[in-house]
Amino acid sequence: MGIKTALPRYELYLYTAVLAMALIWAGSWIFEASSDNVNRRAFKESVKPGWYYFGRKMDVADFEWIMWFSTFRNHILFALTGHVIFAKIFTLITPKVRACMCHRSLIFGVYGGLAVLVTMGWTFIALVLSHCIILYSVALVKKKWMCFAAGLATLASIKLEPYNSWQETLVTGSFDLQDILFYGGCGFSIMRCISFALENCEKKDGNYTFTDLLKYNFYLPFFFFGPIMTFDRFHAQATNTQLTRKEREMWNITAKALLHLGVIMVVDVFFHYLYILTIPSDMKLVTKLSDWCLAGLAYSNLVYDWVKSAVMFGVINTVATLDHLDPPQPPKCITMLYVFAETHFDRGINDWLCKYVYDYIGGNHDKIFKELLATVSTFCITTLWLGPCEVVYIWSFFNCFGLNFELWVAKFFSLPPFSTIEGAMGEAMSRRIRGVFNAANFWAIVLYNVLSLNSLEFAKLVGRRLIFRGFPLSTLSVLLVTYCGVQLVKERERQQALLQDQEPVKPVDGGKEKAE
Repeated sequence: MGIKTALPRYELYLYTAVLAMALIWAGSWIFEASSDNVNRRAFKESVKPGWYYFGRKMDVADFEWIMWFSTFRNHILFALTGHVIFAKIFTLITPKVRACMCHRSLIFGVYGGLAVLVTMGWTFIALVLSHCIILYSVALVKKKWMCFAAGLATLASIKLEPYNSWQETLVTGSFDLQDILFYGGCGFSIMRCISFALENCEKKDGNYTFTDLLKYNFYLPFFFFGPIMTFDRFHAQATNTQLTRKEREMWNITAKALLHLGVIMVVDVFFHYLYILTIPSDMKLVTKLSDWCLAGLAYSNLVYDWVKSAVMFGVINTVATLDHLDPPQPPKCITMLYVFAETHFDRGINDWLCKYVYDYIGGNHDKIFKELLATVSTFCITTLWLGPCEVVYIWSFFNCFGLNFELWVAKFFSLPPFSTIEGAMGEAMSRRIRGVFNAANFWAIVLYNVLSLNSLEFAKLVGRRLIFRGFPLSTLSVLLVTYCGVQLVKERERQQALLQDQEPVKPVDGGKEKAE
């Protein structure tokens, strides 16, 4: 109930107005805090000169964004452009196009291997190949538990001390990006090898070859920064010889590339006026801010993290789409999230975990015990993937609890007399009541995830101010604004569902609509 139920239009207009005013109000507080504290120590360390004609400094606290789109932008673009050109040239000089298409995954792998060799050196290549050899050897046994054990042990070797430091010392050379490329390249490589090993267990006639693993692993756009594309999908798409473009596909690829460029410029502009990344690092300043400013900071940090992930993966996905692949899509915007089941900032990792762990153990996810076992197993592997530490432990525990709590609450309220009461109250009222719970759930998602983006101290402060010290005024007002946002998201989902089902929508008396 609820998702196919429309609310009166005037009610949705009211929600839109409330949400817009609240965002402007919170943004004004953040802008004021950004402008009035430029001489603080934290600002001097992470707010640097930006675009000259803005007349303001720029928030450069996020090393990853600066690395991607400023410091090493040209190097990354050069490598990805070379990948596209190398593959295109090979296609043009090959007399038999079909033969070229059969070997295009090999061409991608050769270029990727050469690019990694030039960038990181032969010792890094040897280290990655050793991981591949180990997991390929285990894959030949075709025992899933052995593949998982070997894969997780290999992943632990680059995530836990002293094994990760020992492997890192094997890689010679020194440059600013080396640590990021080392851990990113090794981590994603191992996850791909595990996917290969598990898919090989499913192959009934024979085994995939070691060359298949290398072609899959050294596809350059995915190698260092992801996303992870499971082996079955990559192999099927990379070996497909019937390559055709959909109508207006190239136009769509160009439009997405221009959109990503526009978003990068917009984010840079915002960084000149809203120092959302630097302010949370100064706890003395944060304690002086209003409740609305803290709520806006917590929300904007998660929105920014989504934008960063969407743009980073979007750029890579554009290249992969040019190669006739269908890569994992960017994550769902945090604004659209009001259930833990859809909370993920890397759809590739999420698809990997769902396919091999969460869905494999949880089945149809309607049994509480199986769901608990599935979520605990999933977050244990996620903890290892992220690198075990206090913040990751806390993040994993609360998100795992939130995912299970949703199931417990849903099971509880599906029982009489609650189900009977909900059926009697009408679908529109049911949607409104569910929206209240979804609004509270939204802020649980924000608080549980903001600690991994900023700090545990900042997350605790926001929680105390919005739940305890700010009660009832700040608590209820923030909940009201969030409720308005949730209902607007539900309305968007309802309209999308109607378009997919091609169900006509007719207005009824009182300005209400119902899906027939």
